[in-house]
Amino acid sequence: MRRVVTSEVLSPARHRWMHGKRVEEADHLVRYVFNQCAKGVSGLGLVNVRVAAQHYCGNVIRKMILGRRFFGEGMEDGGPGFEEEEHVEALFTILGYLYSFCVSDYFPFLRGFDLDGHEKVMKKAMASMKKFHDPIINARIRQGRDGEKEANDLLDVLIRLRDADGGPLLSEDEIKAQIVELMIATVDNPSNAIEWALAEMLNRPETFQQAIEELDRVVGKDRWVQESDISQLNYVKACAREAFRLHPIAPFNVPHVSVSDTTVAGYFIPKGSHVMLSRPGLGRNPKVWDKPLKFKPERHLNNGSEVVLAEPDLRMLSFSTGRRGCVGVNLGSTMTTMLLARLELIWDPP
Repeated sequence: MRRVVTSEVLSPARHRWMHGKRVEEADHLVRYVFNQCAKGVSGLGLVNVRVAAQHYCGNVIRKMILGRRFFGEGMEDGGPGFEEEEHVEALFTILGYLYSFCVSDYFPFLRGFDLDGHEKVMKKAMASMKKFHDPIINARIRQGRDGEKEANDLLDVLIRLRDADGGPLLSEDEIKAQIVELMIATVDNPSNAIEWALAEMLNRPETFQQAIEELDRVVGKDRWVQESDISQLNYVKACAREAFRLHPIAPFNVPHVSVSDTTVAGYFIPKGSHVMLSRPGLGRNPKVWDKPLKFKPERHLNNGSEVVLAEPDLRMLSFSTGRRGCVGVNLGSTMTTMLLARLELIWDPP
């Protein structure tokens, strides 16, 4: 399944193919924020950055996978309707319990008792997800896997994959499971990082001003930032990296299990051990970072070379790395940068 996702869903070619859908949602984000501002007295409305960021991420991945940003009608101002709010809430509920400690993970004989109450909550969240996803997936599968109609989204791609004998490569259950996994892997990191980045930058006006000046220099005041600008927005990306470092989405990475006895950095790890990395422990390590509790984007600027959001040296965890690392680094980096840059430009619109 990992090979399928890497080569057929999140490949560079697919990333380019989905460009128009991502740009459309970035434009929707701007309209939504402006409409929210216009609701207030004299145009001084309030924008809930968490709502804007989380639903932007939800809209992007829904558009890419299912070909639609709304399950229902949506709101007149372009914001999420009841269905989208329920969908995103279910996604973040699943994510919250995915990272949480569960006693039955370490004592499997307790699993049937659901002592933590996690199973009940997760079943409810998954039922919400299935309520929205399954009718769309079932209808699309009933339309056939013959491929006569041109593929329009990633669901079409998954449905039309073939094995060596010409039969469907993925079963219906595998497609549904993979779609849920793609959804939950997309919405949390970008939205959390940008919420914290904006909070930190508003508390440091000089940092915000420097980001605006970079946007003015690279993008100008006559258009909105586009994905083609990302390679030149080093300071904006440095702000996002600093948010990843200082305010990770969860205290630990998802647990991994060692498949054999090994030694890492002088520590012996027996086979079968659960291995977890502390995200704050890495990102705020005073042996690695100068003034680790200070929001300082300049620390990520590397003598003019391009800033990237991934961190292969494990000095922090933005997207995981290694053989079990995130295969969607390109998508996650693009969404994160576009979200931050568009929201920053709204403060200084063209």
